[in-house]
Amino acid sequence: MRTNLYLYIFLTTLFFAACKKDDDNVFKQSPDERINEVLSTYSTALTSAEYGWKGLVYPSAISKVPFSFYFSFDTANRVQMYSDWDSATLSVMQESSYRLKALQQPCLLFDTYNYIHILCDPDAGVNGGYYGGGLLSDFEFILDGISSNGDTIKLTGRQHSSKAVLVKATSKEAQDYYDRKRNWDFEKVSRFLTYFKKLHTGKGDYDIYVNPSFKSIKIVNANVKFSAGYYFTPNGVAFDKPFTDAGETINGFEDATWSEENQLMTLKVNDRTVTITSDKKPYIVDSTAGTRWYNTALNAANYYYADRGIHVDGQDDYYNFKSISGFEYLFYYPNFQSSGYDFNGLMENSYYGPAFKARFSTAGIATFTYGGTFYTIPDYSNTTISNIVTKITESTGYYFVQTSDNNTYDMVNVKDARSWISWQLF
Repeated sequence: MRTNLYLYIFLTTLFFAACKKDDDNVFKQSPDERINEVLSTYSTALTSAEYGWKGLVYPSAISKVPFSFYFSFDTANRVQMYSDWDSATLSVMQESSYRLKALQQPCLLFDTYNYIHILCDPDAGVNGGYYGGGLLSDFEFILDGISSNGDTIKLTGRQHSSKAVLVKATSKEAQDYYDRKRNWDFEKVSRFLTYFKKLHTGKGDYDIYVNPSFKSIKIVNANVKFSAGYYFTPNGVAFDKPFTDAGETINGFEDATWSEENQLMTLKVNDRTVTITSDKKPYIVDSTAGTRWYNTALNAANYYYADRGIHVDGQDDYYNFKSISGFEYLFYYPNFQSSGYDFNGLMENSYYGPAFKARFSTAGIATFTYGGTFYTIPDYSNTTISNIVTKITESTGYYFVQTSDNNTYDMVNVKDARSWISWQLF
């Protein structure tokens, strides 16, 4: 027995000695040495990119909305940048400091206020987000990994888990930023007097829908249904994923030119001219969009709001709701208080407005019938409420278009597509 015990102890000691030897081989460096090596790898990658980096940041509050950046990192912990936040940030270079630091994981920190901070500024007046949180974006990012060829770096925000990606820029892309090019005309796509827009590429004809608030774009015909985020570049706009149809790939539009007089936008795709025109009817009617719009709010016992009122003939808030003291938004509440009627009201110091019943045809057209009012209409709003009733009950009805995955819909009149309401779920 004693001999067996000695043999067991001897073999166990040998086993753990072998494990320790293997461990010594695996961990030849201390944890600090290993993390410093990782940081050095990232530092070399960031600063050795000859033409800098293109960046996309997706704030967590609007996780499918891309904001683009251009970065050039130097070895003195300074970074030059541009952003597509607005036309000024796209053409005015800003320089600030950055750091690479180990905070449990390797991290990239933008440690002085710059364009990155606009997205997470806690003052909602800066970015239209939440007070105290902005758009729930970040200025400190975990470095999640670098591609094998070193041209792509993925990042995750430390506080709000916003996603970001850096891709090496080309010489031309870098030069376009520093030359302060700024083609912002695609923004004028909202100036078409008629709602429905047609993209003609020479290889295909498509309905195109652009939602500037959520920086989303949809391109649709009988053969393809494409949706993506878009962002501004010095030369136009780029999609955050490619559109492929009719034997070609389209990554965005360049050299946009808008003609107010001709109601025409011309652009470049793959070095050839394409156009966007308008029409009063789409190629493809989404026949279930209206019922989705209605049932989403109904099932959630919630309502839609439109803070820009009713758009008519190129003018938001055509009926001048904002002239009413305390006005906040127009809203639509399906089956209000289980009354069997929908409440299409004005939210101001109180709320009131007309009652409607909605009907949705299999052809994708919604019509509304008037059934009285909810609550007492103030004398100063009689004309406003009358205008709402007249507009909503147009006999030709309305198409519905889902404009993003964030429960936003446009309600477009069938008669001439020159009137619409942009609804967002509250």
